[in-house]
Amino acid sequence: MRNVLVTGGAGFIGSHLVDRLTGHSDVHITVLDSFEPFYDPREKEANVAAWTDLPQVQIVRADLRDIDAVQEAVAHPPDVIVHLAARAGVRPSLEDPVGYQQVNVMGTQNLLELARAWGTPQFVFASSSSVYGTDPNVPWREDHAVLRPVSPYASTKVSGELLGHVYSHLYAIRFIALRFFTVYGPRQRPDLAIRKFAERMQRGAPIPVFGDGSTRRDYTFVSDTVDGILAAMNYDAEPYAVFNLGNDRTVTLTHMIEALERTLGVEAVIDRHGPQPGDVPQTWADLTHARNALGYHPQVPFEEGLERFARWLDGR
Repeated sequence: MRNVLVTGGAGFIGSHLVDRLTGHSDVHITVLDSFEPFYDPREKEANVAAWTDLPQVQIVRADLRDIDAVQEAVAHPPDVIVHLAARAGVRPSLEDPVGYQQVNVMGTQNLLELARAWGTPQFVFASSSSVYGTDPNVPWREDHAVLRPVSPYASTKVSGELLGHVYSHLYAIRFIALRFFTVYGPRQRPDLAIRKFAERMQRGAPIPVFGDGSTRRDYTFVSDTVDGILAAMNYDAEPYAVFNLGNDRTVTLTHMIEALERTLGVEAVIDRHGPQPGDVPQTWADLTHARNALGYHPQVPFEEGLERFARWLDGR
């Protein structure tokens, strides 16, 4: 039996990962989540409802800032940790940089310390495309020497990667950092643009658009991201590695809104604002390294992913 600890397992990406893992009878999953009310906690409760009677799943309600509580609650020392828990979002981090530092950096440090105490050999860390910041050299490659984060959230992800390098070097914990690129799909957080826009458009409410619509994002469907996480859980070629998990295709904000209009069959009412501090003009993943080392090949085109998301939204 392989013991897997998934932090943030009740959230958007984490719940999709746990759903996949429950399909393997030889895996025991510990889901650790604080159920913090960053958005309606009932959404996370709905995400975990299907697992409550599964003997292979333990749900732990704890905060990573309380290292003793986490250590006491986790009944099965993990063979692999997938660390998805974090205070999320660029814009909210501008209002609470200290809180983001405490949760995202100190929480990661605590979890690495627990990995060291448990003897956990494999640690997969959810980083972010935001670490590249304003780097103009696109598509972004993992070996770009200069990271230019422009938000507190992004800086915490850089810090997490660096902590992982230290623990990999000193304590023989294999650390794999996965830089996620604008993940979307069913169960997406309500503060993220695609869901936020879709729900407002369905109500006939205006959608807030910052800038002229030319900003570009590398949207990645959640099932493709989970494929990359699963591959990273079994990666053993290097003691420390960083991978982009994107879709290798950029979509402008204007095109995203137009695609949502077609998918939902409604017209968007635009409420235009100036550029938002902390936002970056573009994200674009070079997937060469992930393809070669992880066998990562995203399968879901943007328009198909929007259709799957819309079906989920209509069925809620």
